[in-house]
Amino acid sequence: MIDKKLLKNIDFTLIITIIAIFCIGLIMISSATHVTQDGLTRQVKVQAVAFALGFIAILVVLLIDYNVYAGFDKGIYAISILLLLAVYIPGVGKTLGGARSWIDLGPIDFQPVEIVKIGFILSFAKYLESRQNQLNTIKDLVPIAIYGGIPILLLLKQPDLGSALVFIIIILGMTFASGLSYKVLGLGFLTGVVSLPIAYKLMAPHQRVRIDAFLNPSDMSLPGNYHVMQSKIAIGSGQAIGKGLYQGTQNNFDFLPVQETDFIFAVLGEEFGFLGGVIVVLLYFIFLYRMMKIASASKDVYGSLVVVGITSMFAFQIFENIGMTMGVMPVTGLTLPFISYGGSSLLTSMLALGIVLNVGMRRQKIKF
Repeated sequence: MIDKKLLKNIDFTLIITIIAIFCIGLIMISSATHVTQDGLTRQVKVQAVAFALGFIAILVVLLIDYNVYAGFDKGIYAISILLLLAVYIPGVGKTLGGARSWIDLGPIDFQPVEIVKIGFILSFAKYLESRQNQLNTIKDLVPIAIYGGIPILLLLKQPDLGSALVFIIIILGMTFASGLSYKVLGLGFLTGVVSLPIAYKLMAPHQRVRIDAFLNPSDMSLPGNYHVMQSKIAIGSGQAIGKGLYQGTQNNFDFLPVQETDFIFAVLGEEFGFLGGVIVVLLYFIFLYRMMKIASASKDVYGSLVVVGITSMFAFQIFENIGMTMGVMPVTGLTLPFISYGGSSLLTSMLALGIVLNVGMRRQKIKF
């Protein structure tokens, strides 16, 4: 059982915010899957069950002091790498959407990268804790580049560019929070900018074409541009207050592709307009702000770095997905946390939330 004194430290504002975001998402999924025509759809049922299971997962996570994970950092990292490799096992791995990123579990398909993100954050936080304030030269970053580069290369091989970018942001956020000197940060940024043309040349053809599509949005022959065009039409047609729930024409006539997952924000924009979009963005701002407060109030470096990593993960996914629907970010396939349809994604997001609440709950030692 959880000590009642610890329960007093739980951030209920964060929990209420997530419930509100999820409820909006469930309504949008019901619209995107046409419940008015087909009745209560499978996607709505799966999402509701996943959220309920997610709350159970949170309760389980809260029972264990988050510092316990630090003692298993090497094992967690090894298991994370093995999960990414498991997609290549014949009869186990599965290709969906052109990427071998899934594991076939019979009635459901599981994307291991979702749980690997959390495992990597838990192990990488311990790795950085031992190097806090010792990141003063480019040479100091080489071990970190190797540690983070292994899962990134495996993801690019699948190929899953979106998740690889999430890992890069997680690594940057956590490394900066662990005491990276501004001089090294500046040099690293400059090196990254200079290396962009080289990185583009090294990309696989299907990855380069995503960049080409982003740089040439009017070329409908490039993959993803049709999706973005329909998304912008949907959002623009919503105007100030939207067309009303279940009244979106781009949505109802299926002009908008993958509307319950990647482009769910466009459904919201069409049906609830600018006002609905602003409300969701504000809720996300509260969500991220509360997590950063927990990170700053953590009683130890490990807990703080874990929360920074999770916050970085969510922040990038939110920014990338919303930006993608409006054409200001490339199409990567990243979903909108707690809103887009996806059972495994929602479950792992809830698990990540549980870890954040765990750190916040134990920010002070119990006084008797």
